[in-house]
Amino acid sequence: MIIGIVSDTHDNVAAAERAAEIFEEEGVEVVIHCGDFVAPPLLSAFEGLELHGVLGNNDGEISGLEATFDALGEGSELHGRFATLEFDGLSFGVLHGESKAEVEALAAAETYDFVCYGHHHRREHTESGRTTLLNPGAQFPTVDDEHRTVAIVDTLSESVRFRSVAGSSDDR
Repeated sequence: MIIGIVSDTHDNVAAAERAAEIFEEEGVEVVIHCGDFVAPPLLSAFEGLELHGVLGNNDGEISGLEATFDALGEGSELHGRFATLEFDGLSFGVLHGESKAEVEALAAAETYDFVCYGHHHRREHTESGRTTLLNPGAQFPTVDDEHRTVAIVDTLSESVRFRSVAGSSDDR
């Protein structure tokens, strides 16, 4: 299974639409959003995809976000501040990750195969024992292009690649 991971779209509809295009090109079946959607209209970019999301520190319109997730269908769900997901036998712990110490402790516990987070607006792909720590990057113009990315996870090979949302090609 191919999973797309995105975070910190911050109402940037054009970037969310570009991320969705990348996910379609990559054959993504499920999208994980690590928070900071900001407002419900942004979610329409992911229509037709199974979208799982967690709340970030800038997500204030919670009832509107919940209703929009419900309307997306496809098994989409807004999980609150933390999600535990499983795909193809791999476990994913998902949070927005305001506290980097909390994110690192979660990875160090080796409870999950992947710990996915956002908030810091810098892509990251590191290993902590059996756990892959993954920040897909952020999606607004003040972020350096090298961090305006999404992550693509292949559950069969357990590989991770980044794709640029700011540019036009693979940037890894």
